[in-house]
Amino acid sequence: MTMRSFAILVLSGLSLASGCRPQAPGSVPPAVAAGFPAPSTPSHSDPSVESDAPREAERTLDAPADTMPASPDGLPVDERWDLLLTGGTLVDGTGAPARQADIALLGDRIARILPSRSADPLRAERIVDITGLVIAPGFIDINGQGDMGLLFDGRALNKIYQGVTTELMGESNTPAPLDRDTRRRVDENDPIAVRRAREWTRFGAWLEEMEAGGVAVNVGSFIGGTTVRRYAMGFRPGTPSPAELDTMRAVVARAMEDGALGVATGLIYPPGAYAGTDELVEISRVVHEHGGVYISHIRSESYGLLEALGEAIEIGERSGVPVEIYHLKAAGRDNWGLLEAAIDTINAARTRGIDIEAGMYPYTAASTSLTACLPPWVSENGRLRRNLEDSVARARIVDEFNGPPGDYENWCRLATPEGALITSVNTRENLDMQGKTLADLAEARGKPWAEATLDFLAEEGNAGMVYFAMSEENVRRKLQLPWMKFGTDAGIRDPTSPGGMTHPRTYGTYPKILGQYVRDEGVISLEDAIRKATQAVARRVGLEGRGELAPGYFADLVVFDPATIREVGSYTRPHALAEGVRHLLVNGSFVIEAGEYTGAKPGRFLRGPGAVR
Repeated sequence: MTMRSFAILVLSGLSLASGCRPQAPGSVPPAVAAGFPAPSTPSHSDPSVESDAPREAERTLDAPADTMPASPDGLPVDERWDLLLTGGTLVDGTGAPARQADIALLGDRIARILPSRSADPLRAERIVDITGLVIAPGFIDINGQGDMGLLFDGRALNKIYQGVTTELMGESNTPAPLDRDTRRRVDENDPIAVRRAREWTRFGAWLEEMEAGGVAVNVGSFIGGTTVRRYAMGFRPGTPSPAELDTMRAVVARAMEDGALGVATGLIYPPGAYAGTDELVEISRVVHEHGGVYISHIRSESYGLLEALGEAIEIGERSGVPVEIYHLKAAGRDNWGLLEAAIDTINAARTRGIDIEAGMYPYTAASTSLTACLPPWVSENGRLRRNLEDSVARARIVDEFNGPPGDYENWCRLATPEGALITSVNTRENLDMQGKTLADLAEARGKPWAEATLDFLAEEGNAGMVYFAMSEENVRRKLQLPWMKFGTDAGIRDPTSPGGMTHPRTYGTYPKILGQYVRDEGVISLEDAIRKATQAVARRVGLEGRGELAPGYFADLVVFDPATIREVGSYTRPHALAEGVRHLLVNGSFVIEAGEYTGAKPGRFLRGPGAVR
């Protein structure tokens, strides 16, 4: 049986708050896969850029041997640690084979990685036995959507119970910097909105507020490409003037200096969809100058997938910036066969020396808004609602809904009305449609689906949707790609007050990978899955001292039971915390302990490599 009791020498002052619920213990040892590349030598060149905390661990480790006599365990006699995690199976994030090892922590850092049970226990203020469990770097969500949710609920329960210790945001939009038009429309009776309109003129202001207010996970962000364009041009389509392009460059440069990881475009969402390739190249040159990444929800993930990838590659080639593709997929049954051509396109670009990689979530359904079905022209110049109420515009939209595939991403067509699930609405009158499809909506209203959908949009303004449009075979193929990474593409949710349905990826992305695809089906090894959730992301976006288990690195750790970790939620009942995470530490502090949330909020704002400090 796996020992679950804590061997406590001296309590460190970490208190257990009332949590969500305990996790069922497991007792079987983890599977250990072989045949992975040898771990790269970690860089120990001052990874402490995010913190001014004293580096006691490294001072101890670097002491001259002749002044620090060794004890029977071979370590300096006066070396002490705050915490020793002992007996676990270590997967260090590099892809190297799992091994039995102990980890000693001092402050917010990893002090030592030691042979299992080799250290003198009297060195540690506290010992936690994790026999039978896996210890790994905390997962870094490269496609987090917690930009506003974390301001209201810093616990991030749906993320921490997946093993996430860092949330990276910014796809398409960011809350800051606010432009003059946005500030003009602030409700003067809302003191928080008034203050934010004054303070959020800088990109980093919202992340600083998030950190100061308390957040369980570390946070970082790209600047939204849509935010950049809206700042200069509002919702107006067309090519920017030289002055407007200068404004975009300046906004991006200031954001990079303020800590942005790069720029993140959403090229199916107006007004970001109006950006041309030349404009994106110019913005990306600024990102490249500051050491950042261009990451994109590309212009098409369906019929125009290869052309959209070609544009992303061109942006990288002309600007020199590293290119990352959000949630790579081939959507719509007609397009499932395009995935191999997409992979070949990326591999060919990489062979030519272009730095391009991608991320994914492990599901066959996407999730976005209902307005993603509309042609981009419908939203031009902020006329969305007016067009939905105009009979001529509506007739044109219906024609494009029902006609052959056009030059925009129509998710209603890709999923079909039977596969387009309504997950959230804005009015009480339509609450009964949550959990129903657009086909159900059409039947209930006695209208063709396109007309019923436009009526529904006019009533709701927008709605949350899940679109079933991808292939399970393609999901498995993507998991195995060496340049792939993982992200949830999900925001922050509390299962006790869910407020409508959501996509199950919100609660289950990483446990689904580790439970279904690693343990149950062997599609991918444990070591490779963890590398793609940790080191691969940290290195991609320039997070120093994160994403690996190595001395001197920050103590962002997840400890999970490989026998029980699993996704609990489903498409019809998505609001359920995942199971299997026993402990989670962020910057050396327990956020989850023995399966329960501790109440701690030790997360920090992690700035990109171009930040001016």
